[in-house]
Amino acid sequence: MIATAPRLRSYTLFAGALGAIALHVVDDSFLQPQPGTSPGDHLASGLVPLALLALSVWAYPRLRQGAQATLALVWVLPAALSGAEAIYYSSHGGLTGDDFTGLLAMAGAPLLLGLGLTSLWRSRRLGDALFRRYGRRLVKTAAVLVVAMITVIPLAITYISSHVARADVPAANLGAPHENVKLETSDGLELAGWYVPSRNGAAVIVFPGRSGTQKQARMLARNGYGVLLYDRRGEGESEGDPNGWGWDFDRDILAGIDFLKHRADVDPHRIGGLGLSVGGEMMLQTATETNDLAAVVAEGAGARSMAEEVDDVDGLHKVEAALTYGLRDLSNSILQNRMPPENLKTLIPKIAPRPIFLIHAGEDDAGHRAPEYYRVAGKPKQIWEAKGGHTDGIAEQPAEYERRVVEFFDRSL
Repeated sequence: MIATAPRLRSYTLFAGALGAIALHVVDDSFLQPQPGTSPGDHLASGLVPLALLALSVWAYPRLRQGAQATLALVWVLPAALSGAEAIYYSSHGGLTGDDFTGLLAMAGAPLLLGLGLTSLWRSRRLGDALFRRYGRRLVKTAAVLVVAMITVIPLAITYISSHVARADVPAANLGAPHENVKLETSDGLELAGWYVPSRNGAAVIVFPGRSGTQKQARMLARNGYGVLLYDRRGEGESEGDPNGWGWDFDRDILAGIDFLKHRADVDPHRIGGLGLSVGGEMMLQTATETNDLAAVVAEGAGARSMAEEVDDVDGLHKVEAALTYGLRDLSNSILQNRMPPENLKTLIPKIAPRPIFLIHAGEDDAGHRAPEYYRVAGKPKQIWEAKGGHTDGIAEQPAEYERRVVEFFDRSL
């Protein structure tokens, strides 16, 4: 029971702020989901946060003041993140759908922060000796900072990557005439893209998106290849939820393969893929799911799950990676409504005898996993350490990049 007016005000403010977050969760997951999706696609991302919010509102008046302060501070980050989508899209196409309830939930962040700090101040102990009092506070502060370092960044990255994606479509600069095309994924999403018809009977999917892939598309088109590039799910003009880690991109790539198999200008046995960054990771995974992808170039392929991140470090760093990336995978599983993909190290050997070509930038590359993926891959395989940073090979060494990639596809397709 809440016995005093200050505690009643504190509970009212806490419940009101969490109620705004709950309203946004319901709006985002069930009332106004992304185009092409339904409330049934968001059961975990909707019901799990709602259950935690309800539990927090129930528990708050039953806790001591210090625990109440901690609980209020825990919800500051989710409240602030609720408005991230609205802030981004306000300058990229304007506010729509659940953006307005996101801003309302975001307004609760400073309220929860003030409530938490005020409760901490009121609950501090004053009767202990000075050394003991400040020693205790120093230990608690250090513990809070450690927990924050482990949790805040992974949670923030996960939420933003599952709610924010490129909203605009760039102008087409493909060096050849193209067609506007629509693809359909196995889970019912419509993806928008461009296709440059093939002049040599072979075609390559350049993935993901229509922005950072155009240099590679021009290179392949001038060498006679059909080129398909399109917005991944949740991006540009494509339906679906944003997915920064690419856990569903195999379905997007399979949709591209199905499109090319039915093109009169393409031999269905001569379809390749060129994936950049997360696109490289998912191009490799997709090649283990279908034999219709005859050859793969993966540039900048890194890690997309805790298992792969832990593989990339040694000693005590494995514990740190397991904690931070484990939390990221758990929250991503809830927000994406699916489990993490299998470790690429166990998948890649299944691609052989189809050829793969791994491109990386050495220690400057994100994740720096290509050498390990090359080690476990079956033959035929090749690897090249390009100059520059992550996926910068074509910008730093355009002639060498074109020679190597085109020779690979000429030989493989």
